Amino acid sequence: MVVGAGIVGCSAAYHLSLLGATDVLVVEQGPLPATGGSSSHAPGLVFQTNASQTMTQLARHTVRTWAGAEVDGRPCFHQVGGIEVATTPQRWDDLHRKLGLATAWGVEAELLGPAEVAELIPHVPAERVFGGLHVPSDGIAKPVRAAEFMAREARRRGVRFVGDTEITGFDVHNGRIRTVRTSRGDVSVETVLCCAGIWGPKVGALAGVSIPVQPLAHQYAVTGPVPGLDAGREVAQPILRHQDSSMYFRQIHDRYGVGSYQHRAIPVSTGELAPTAAPGRGAEAPSGGGGWKGMASVHPFTPQDFKKPWSDACDLLPVLGGTDITEGMNGLFLFTSDGMPVLGPSNEVGNFWAAEAVWITHAAGVGKAMAEWMTSGVPEIDLRAADIRRFEGFAHSPSYVGERSAQSFREVYDIIHPQQPPEHPRPLRTSPFYPRQQELGGVFLEANGWERPHWFESNGSLADGRAIAEPGPWAGRYWSPIVGAEHQVTRERAAMYDMTSLARAEVSGRGALELLQRLTTNQLDRPPGYVTYTLMLEPTGGIRADITVARLSRDVFQVGCNGPRDIAWLRGHADETVSVRDITGGTCCIGLWGPRARDILAPLAGEDISHEAFRFFRARRLHVREVPVTALRLSYVGELGWELYTSAEFGLRLWDLLAAEGAGHGAVPAGRGAFNGLRMEKGYRAWGTDMWSVHDPDEAGLDFAVKTGKGDFVGRDALLRRRENPPRRKLCCVTIDDGTVLMGSEPVLKGSETVGFTTSAGYGYSVGQSLAYAWLPAEMSGPGTSLQVSYFDRRHPVTVVADPVFDPEMRRMRC
Repeated sequence: MVVGAGIVGCSAAYHLSLLGATDVLVVEQGPLPATGGSSSHAPGLVFQTNASQTMTQLARHTVRTWAGAEVDGRPCFHQVGGIEVATTPQRWDDLHRKLGLATAWGVEAELLGPAEVAELIPHVPAERVFGGLHVPSDGIAKPVRAAEFMAREARRRGVRFVGDTEITGFDVHNGRIRTVRTSRGDVSVETVLCCAGIWGPKVGALAGVSIPVQPLAHQYAVTGPVPGLDAGREVAQPILRHQDSSMYFRQIHDRYGVGSYQHRAIPVSTGELAPTAAPGRGAEAPSGGGGWKGMASVHPFTPQDFKKPWSDACDLLPVLGGTDITEGMNGLFLFTSDGMPVLGPSNEVGNFWAAEAVWITHAAGVGKAMAEWMTSGVPEIDLRAADIRRFEGFAHSPSYVGERSAQSFREVYDIIHPQQPPEHPRPLRTSPFYPRQQELGGVFLEANGWERPHWFESNGSLADGRAIAEPGPWAGRYWSPIVGAEHQVTRERAAMYDMTSLARAEVSGRGALELLQRLTTNQLDRPPGYVTYTLMLEPTGGIRADITVARLSRDVFQVGCNGPRDIAWLRGHADETVSVRDITGGTCCIGLWGPRARDILAPLAGEDISHEAFRFFRARRLHVREVPVTALRLSYVGELGWELYTSAEFGLRLWDLLAAEGAGHGAVPAGRGAFNGLRMEKGYRAWGTDMWSVHDPDEAGLDFAVKTGKGDFVGRDALLRRRENPPRRKLCCVTIDDGTVLMGSEPVLKGSETVGFTTSAGYGYSVGQSLAYAWLPAEMSGPGTSLQVSYFDRRHPVTVVADPVFDPEMRRMRC
């Protein structure tokens, strides 16, 4: 059953039918086809370029699905293109960066000068803009019409749609829904997909599922007639986005529709939402506006919030000074704490799925991905950043969702740096070391609620006299020369790294080994005391995650994960013989790494930790003075050392003991800035940044972590089939030969052809080179291959080099 027949529900039903799943019932509380939800009032902008490759891929499929589609001779999509203009030097600079994103993700785009912008949109005076980013394949969708097109096609294949039917409850047995209760009777189901939009949290709550989204009001107004617009054509001009003022414009015959994100955030409680009602004059009213009367998804227009946006609109388009706003609305749609959709199977109920917080831009793509996911187990594109299971418990709290969603709303059109931290609520999650880190002048960024120091001001003098290459203004936004100094001191002496934020689980019970063997690629059937780096694969053979498994005793394993999604995967496959317990919050970890790490730890441990007694990739429980510690001898920075875990209650004592002993050896605390450069020099991949589910281990250079001879595991057969042909692409290390420091997601070019894109990027202060990883065609992956990278629309020479660039023999860690 699909709950909701808006644009997302219709898309999911349509794509399910294309895949042969025709026993599908779509239930909608409102009328059909204009349900009165957010799809019925959405202005329909479809713009593809996004910092996220996933979101760009979803938008590209939306364009492909609706381009040329019609309902009774009326188009579902006007492919008029889109232009984002720059009215400030900062925005113009950023459009050069966005051109690189479009190119990296395969979207045809170009930068236009002021006169070229004015030629396509004559109402924009050339002297008011620096230029614009033009994407010819963008356009305006007619959401209700597009939904009707997909619904008709789905019906033709056997899908059933029922309107004016409300979901009133679910019968859940043994963690699965058996029956859905509706206002027209009960329905037995195998799976439920919730596409209820702003009513999604209410539907989820009926099943005991939390959907962490927040309805917010967005202002949209329609002008009176504007001279120069063709009343006979609904849309001829490109979409115009004025992101310096958080606004957009779209033609509606001889008028403009004007949308604004400039106003205050206006949240609406789910409890305040009435059941939907039919639009008063039909969502496809000739004016393109109106038709909003009676919709629960539309609140009254608040003119006071539109005063400044209207002034800015008239400044960019002076012709608007001769017209007025004839109608407006505050339309509701969903935001999330991280700005991404909420997709996939829930943690709470095994057969309850969600597809929420999806904009029109991505609707058809999301429908396709959900259909693939539900029928084959894996979508064609990677949805790691949109998976509902990415959220931990705190991220479901109404306070957190409300505050972070409001920030997402305010930042819709802002220039956002990849490292820019959220503002509130902070601090939220802190390690036991946080008080000491504050005393040391830690400069904190945030990830998944955790405060993570990126460098320490107390180390400022370490930078004196060192030649530390400085990144440019964008890559150097959240940077200090101290980063380079902490990097070098780690290689020269030793440093302490707070690794507490890395997720970890305890997997225990008589079935623990069997579970882990079945879900991972490497051989874990080794004696207690061994640590193994391994992968978890999708059934397609793609990399779902990379993890570290320490066997602490016969039936107890500590698993280092990438986040709650990995823990959910483990739990989802566990039976009654296995316990999977998230131990992240109750424990903490210090990475003690560097040539002097053993000198620091040995006198505190009071036992033999020589290389012979405590070898590489081994685990041992010991004491650091009076602190009980689980010590894993491994290193993500490529140096001798240990990850030292203890319970949170002992964390501060552990820090103080190591810091006091380390002071005599020149050890320092170090932050994530140094950590990233060190791991890149050593060639260590970061899952989710360097590789994800569309990549297999051979392509990513991780084939050493796969032991197909150990027996069956998830993805083994698919990987063996892939290996029947040589890899077509490879993850490669490249040097940026002129020293420019990149940020990642830049296009890699050979001549005029885009051949790949970068992933991780940074500076290797040990090797004195700017580094990046990049996905390249296999034939271009050999060391010495010369290519170029486009960074802010400027070409920089890069060279493929042998990987890793630092200590390839691993002598420094194995001493």
